[in-house]
Amino acid sequence: MMNIILLIGGLLLILLGANALTDGAASIAKRFHISSLVIGLTIVAFGTSAPELTVSVVSALKGSADMALGNVVGSNIFNTLMIVGCTAAIVPISVMKGTLSKEIPLCILSSIVLFICANDVLINQTGNNIISNSEGMLLLCFFLIFLGYTFAIAHNGNGENESEIKDMPIWKSVLFIGGGLAGLIYGGQFFVNGASGIARGLGVSESVIGLTLDAGGTSLPELATSVVAALKKNPEMAIGNVIGSNLFNIFFVLGCSASISPLAINGISNLDLLMLLGSCLLLYIFGWFFKTRTITRIEGIIMIVCYIGYTAYLISQA
Repeated sequence: MMNIILLIGGLLLILLGANALTDGAASIAKRFHISSLVIGLTIVAFGTSAPELTVSVVSALKGSADMALGNVVGSNIFNTLMIVGCTAAIVPISVMKGTLSKEIPLCILSSIVLFICANDVLINQTGNNIISNSEGMLLLCFFLIFLGYTFAIAHNGNGENESEIKDMPIWKSVLFIGGGLAGLIYGGQFFVNGASGIARGLGVSESVIGLTLDAGGTSLPELATSVVAALKKNPEMAIGNVIGSNLFNIFFVLGCSASISPLAINGISNLDLLMLLGSCLLLYIFGWFFKTRTITRIEGIIMIVCYIGYTAYLISQA
């Protein structure tokens, strides 16, 4: 019974938190003439990635490198395929030209950089794959470049959808953002704990729980925020949230984790890393082609099917 209460309570907190965060962030964007994309890339993305940061850094401190890396890789694949897929299946996402020519290629670059850092055996012919302290610091340098780029475009907002954004005092906007983030983070924890308890009660194995609930659980804030943003006719915040979270996860979360303790890679395979790269390429292709700069419902459903197929494969190999 307690697990069901945690599950429902967590879901409610996530939905309320996503709604508050989106309203607060959009209001600040409108007040300071900052584009919704930039808010999505920074405040919303960093806030919704807090669960991944916590899990990965704690895992690194405890010497659980696979959990730290698996959490980031799994969350990024979930972000790109499931979150964009679910959001587009509900409301087709219009993507700005700048997003397709700059931000999504940055996502592709981050996946390539991670693939190179995680492939010492393939590239350097060494005995094992390790993301070293120096590579962790290099990832943090990439993160600083990304931040610099984001600040450079921060005041180029074009006022899109401003008429549909609620006006609220600055203190109220900050309160909505802080309260929304708290609701997303704690709601996500409650949801995962409740779902895990129910799964164990039904006799589902720990490996299946880890591959499904834990991977998706830390990405629930991104899912809720992106869907709500799209429903509120703020698609740039939805796509910016996903891109920002992915970049934040690889460059900052893994950068911090590897800088604290070298990450020896055992359980994460090149298939997982290539799936991560492939998901970013799929987002890029769907954005440019078929229906120009719009991720349609059909494309969203294809992305969801790809994620389900990947997860089914992982479970079959567990």
